[in-house]
Amino acid sequence: MNENKKNAIVVSLNDDVSEIAQLADSLDYKIVRTFIQHREKPDVNSYIGHGKVEEIKEFIEDCEKNFINLVIIDGELKPSQWFTLEKKLSVEVYDRVRLILAIFEERADRKEAKLQVKLAQLQYERPFVRELIHRARAGEHPGFMAGGEYQVDDYYEMIKKQMKKIRENLENIGGERDVRRRHRHTSGFYLVSLAGYTNAGKSSLLNLLSAEQVKVEGRLFSTLSTTTRKISDKNFPILLTDTVGFIQNLPAWVIDAFHSTLEEIEVADVVLLVADVSEDKEIVEKKLKVSLDELVDIGVTSPVVVALNKTDLLSEEEINDRIGYLQKSGLIKNKKMIPISIKNRKNIDALLDTIHDSLPHMATVKIRLPANEKTQSFISWIYEKAHVSDISYGDYITICVECNAIMKDKIISRCMDLHGSVIR
Repeated sequence: MNENKKNAIVVSLNDDVSEIAQLADSLDYKIVRTFIQHREKPDVNSYIGHGKVEEIKEFIEDCEKNFINLVIIDGELKPSQWFTLEKKLSVEVYDRVRLILAIFEERADRKEAKLQVKLAQLQYERPFVRELIHRARAGEHPGFMAGGEYQVDDYYEMIKKQMKKIRENLENIGGERDVRRRHRHTSGFYLVSLAGYTNAGKSSLLNLLSAEQVKVEGRLFSTLSTTTRKISDKNFPILLTDTVGFIQNLPAWVIDAFHSTLEEIEVADVVLLVADVSEDKEIVEKKLKVSLDELVDIGVTSPVVVALNKTDLLSEEEINDRIGYLQKSGLIKNKKMIPISIKNRKNIDALLDTIHDSLPHMATVKIRLPANEKTQSFISWIYEKAHVSDISYGDYITICVECNAIMKDKIISRCMDLHGSVIR
């Protein structure tokens, strides 16, 4: 057994525990036992029935002392259910949301991400602290989350003050981000945001398209902070932003805590939605639906290009079967879909062409310039800020450029300053 791993039990109301096991592994917990109790609705008092609670308690007591470090509930606990389970099992209990927030806390490496995670954690704790206040006043032990006997009502007031301060800090950071975003647009860049279910390959695609080496881990939620890079291929004036991954059944208030980060998706000119197509087609459909629903909730109105990644793990027949299945589902109606392999660079040029074709308000301008040193400097600037579709040299230099409307005006203005002319 890996000595760095801690031992945990998973408790679920259905048989599909693959994702909760991945989440536990991301936090270095080893699942030593899974308890399933099939039921449509959680028990109002303890999430699972009394008999199942006793079965779990007996298993924990039969293990070596402190062998079980955590009980993970694959669902969302009400404060009263959490309190009952911790009291009966005498082991720390996490529900699915608290487990995800613990992963977020471990992954957060920048100021904004840390603030967002802290805000989500405080939002999560509020109802639990209210329950602890109620229990403490009734003379009961406050439980594990409270950390023992202390004035939980004072802690509740502290939570409210902290949340207010964090929101103010995030608003200031969001304002700075908005200034940078506007500057990028006026500098001629289009903004493309990577989105998709966690661990679909977004960071790997960012590295491939930008020729950068952003850290990539094969774990859930390895990216919490936004990372922006310029696309290197085909000389498109595009900035590509990687964002936090989506996951199913995440409460709205957690998503709201990451509003300033997810706003990068909302304001993007094109959203590049990455999906792992190598999974079972039902799982691919489910994760795509979660991602598309999140895009709607965020308020995305820009074109969405779906990149079906990891085709190198499938045969052509399997790829076509999954594409047909998704088309029949109606999920990707009116959306462009490109099967790709980041590992083998398959269809990456086709993906870039699709992104380019999806960009809004692409303006074209053809200019003629005198051949001199100042002109060469201007041409280098154009290559940095726009897409040069054609250039020819003779007595004059003729250039065809694709760019956004703002950059078109700037190019024409500088062309005239250099005694050039606009052909069309």
